[in-house]
Amino acid sequence: MKNTKTASLEEIRAMQRRGEVKAPSDDAEALDMPDGFWDDADIVERQPKQSVHLRVDAEVLEYFKSGGKGHLTRMNAVLRTYVEAQRSRG
Repeated sequence: MKNTKTASLEEIRAMQRRGEVKAPSDDAEALDMPDGFWDDADIVERQPKQSVHLRVDAEVLEYFKSGGKGHLTRMNAVLRTYVEAQRSRG
């Protein structure tokens, strides 16, 4: 399985503010991709998320909430990473 990084729009904006990523340039050269760049690209269609009631330790919830908006998305990302790691072991 390929490593794929995901981030919410808010996370990307926060990374831009910290200088970790730069906004796309209008410069045509910056948008040029080498030949074959998209040849191995896969379209990924996610299943719709399901609403659940989940009880977690207060400390866990506070940790994720301390990161600001998107704490449920981050919690889902951690769980998804765990599931993928377990599947790859087996």
